[in-house]
Amino acid sequence: MAGARLKAACLQVNAGSDMDENIQAAASLALEARAAGAELVVMPENVSMMAWGRANVIARALPEASHKALHAFRELARETGLWLHCGSLAVLVGDERVANRSFLIDPEGAIVAAYDKIHMFDVDLGNGESYRESATFCPGRDAVLADTPWGGLGMSICYDLRFPQLYRSLAQAGAKLLVVPAAFTRTTGKAHWHVLLRARAIETGCFVLAPAQCGEHEGGRQTFGHALIVSPWGVILADAGEQPGYVMAELDLDLVEEARGKVPSLKHDRAFVQPA
Repeated sequence: MAGARLKAACLQVNAGSDMDENIQAAASLALEARAAGAELVVMPENVSMMAWGRANVIARALPEASHKALHAFRELARETGLWLHCGSLAVLVGDERVANRSFLIDPEGAIVAAYDKIHMFDVDLGNGESYRESATFCPGRDAVLADTPWGGLGMSICYDLRFPQLYRSLAQAGAKLLVVPAAFTRTTGKAHWHVLLRARAIETGCFVLAPAQCGEHEGGRQTFGHALIVSPWGVILADAGEQPGYVMAELDLDLVEEARGKVPSLKHDRAFVQPA
C-alpha cells in the first residue's frame, strides 16, 4: 500500500491514424516516465487512434476483448509495475456502435475499472469548425470511481470537463484524484482548458490529472496540448506546453483534506427550487 505521496505523470501525444505507431509512441513515453519514478501514468483521449469521420472510426475501432491497444497497455503495466490509465480507446460495442472508453490497469495488468464517456461533443465553433461526436459514439451512463492505493480515482473524458456536477459527485463519493484525458481542440483549449481544469480542482478539492493530444491530426484537426497536473487548491503543478512528451509531479495526498478543510463546500449542498 502506497503512502500519502504519489508520483504521477501525464502523457502528451500527437496521435495519427496508424494504431501501431500510436501505441509505440505512448508506450515509449510511459517507459520514460516510469524510469523517472512515475507510479501512475495517465494517457490522453484517443491515444491509440485519431481517425477522422464516422466511417473511419467505425472501421478502425476494435472490440474490447481483441483490442490491440488494450492488450499492449495491459502488458506494459505488467512489465513495468505501473498503474496505467490508458486515456481512451475506440471500442466496438455492436454493429456501427462505438464507445469512447477509458481503462484503469493495475501493476498486474488487470483492468480495475472502465468508463464510457458520458457527454458527447456536438458543437459548432465557427469558421466551419464543427463536431458531432454523437453521430459516431454511444454515450455512457455511469459515473465511475476506482479504488487505488492512493485513494479514489474519478474517471472522465474531455468534454465531460464542462459538466461540474459529474466531478462533484465523484468527489463526494470519495475521489481524491480526477483524471481528464483529452483531445481538446485548439480553439476551445486556448479559451477554456486551463481555467476549467483549475475550477474542477478547486470545486472538488481533488488533484486533477489531464493528459492531452497536441498538434495537427487527420482531417485538418488541431489539438491544444498543455497536459496539466493541478493541485486541490487550483495551483498548476505541471504544464506540458505544445509538444509531445510528459509531465510529472509528486502529489501530497494530505493536501486534499487540507483544501477541503479550509473550504468544506462539498458538505454544504442545500436543496433549492429549480427555476421554471
